[in-house]
This record gives sequence, structure tokens and C-alpha cells, in this order.
Amino acid sequence: MPTFVELPLDLPPEQVHAGVGVHGSAGPHEVFRLPHLWQLHLYGYSGTLEFGGARHPIRPGHLSLVPPGTEVHFHYDAPRCEHLYAHFRLPGERERRRLPAMQDAGPEASVLSALLRQTITASAQSPARASAELWTVLWRTTGLAEATETPSGSRHPALRAAMAHIEEHLADPLSVPGIARAAGVSHTHLTRLFREDTGLTVVGYVRRRRMERARHLLIASTLAIPAVAATVGIADLQAFNKTCRKELGASPRAVRRAAGA
Repeated sequence: MPTFVELPLDLPPEQVHAGVGVHGSAGPHEVFRLPHLWQLHLYGYSGTLEFGGARHPIRPGHLSLVPPGTEVHFHYDAPRCEHLYAHFRLPGERERRRLPAMQDAGPEASVLSALLRQTITASAQSPARASAELWTVLWRTTGLAEATETPSGSRHPALRAAMAHIEEHLADPLSVPGIARAAGVSHTHLTRLFREDTGLTVVGYVRRRRMERARHLLIASTLAIPAVAATVGIADLQAFNKTCRKELGASPRAVRRAAGA
């Protein structure tokens, strides 16, 4: 049974150290513990990682996450083994993501490797940038888990594709058949996926996302109301006012006025 860890990702990590680890020359077995720091490793060799009573096979392209204070045992299959590593703190408390302690990065391994190498390069020059690069690595790692979990534990790939398409095209005309084509499924299947996951129809979900973006622009920007309407794909001001009242409970002017008050 796989071991899982839980990462709070609402705030950027505090990257403490990152580099290329070279192990195995001192012997086929090492014990390691970081009392106060997380460990992330992206492996280029084969071996075994053991902690918490569980053994995890290491293969090239695998990635592991180990919580602070955990004693880990590495068993190497060769006298020289290299991995990319980052040691960091996670100051956040929300946006918690449950991930396997060890997972195969698959096609993402090359992308994660490039990001980790950028983290290593930035460490000596800009700690803030190094933390930002590492934050990207951690969020991309959550995508690995979403892609490999069972359908009951994560969103269907077609649903994720549809939602991404909607976010990218909120300012454009959107139709259910068009969204379904972008997601690679029939519109009937897509409608069922949206109802099961969100409780909304595809049209209802699009309307909600448009109004969530409109609320943000009304509250946080000085963009004129007609421009806000066009930015969220409802160029007709009468239709925008009607949708705003239905979804946000007030007219666009009232939403903006209430935020200012």
C-alpha cells in the first residue's frame, strides 16, 4: 500500500538548499534525517528508499517527498548514484494536497528536472526565485498524483481539459459542443462529468466562472463595466447586468460600490 504525505501549498516554500546529490561511494546503504526540513528527490538511478516501515523502489525518473524529522534509509544498486534534491520548509496551512511519498514522474520528469536545475542555479543568486521555481515543481508534482489516482479520487482527464479550455476562453463565445471537442468527449458525456463533479451543467459552470472573474475585476480593478463584461465574454450589457444580478445578487455597479464601501 503506498505511503502518502500532505503538503500545504498556499504559500511559497522556503527553499533552504538545493543541489545534485552523489551517493553510493561510501557504501550501498545510508541513513539520513532532516529534523526541520522537507526533502524532495528526483532520481537518476535504481535502488530502494525505506521509511515509516515502508519500502519504495527507486527508478530513474521517480520523485520522492519526505516530511521533516523522518529517518530515511537509502539502498543503492550502484557505487555512484545521482539525484537532484531540494530541502525546504512549507510555511502554509491551507491548499493541502495529499501525494504519494514516491511516484513516477513519467513524461514530466524532464520538465521537473529542468525546473529543479533552475532552482539549484538560483539558490546562490536569488533565494526568492529559487523558492518560486521550487513552488512550481511542487504544484506540478500534484498533477502527477491527479493523473495516476483512480477516477473516484481525482477529476476525469476530460473534465480537467474542459475546465482548462473554459478558463483560457472565458472572453470568447463558448458552446458545449465546442468545449466537448476540446476535451475529446461527446457533449453528453461532458455534461454528465460536470454534473457529477460540480453539480452544474456545463453552461452553468461557464456562467459561474465568468461571474467569478467579473466579481474580481469589479472589486479589484478600475476597468469600466462594459470592458469587464467583454472580458468575461458577455458583451451585451443588458445580458451582463441580468447575469450579474442572478449570480452575484446585485448589479455590477452595486457590486463595485459595496466593495468600495
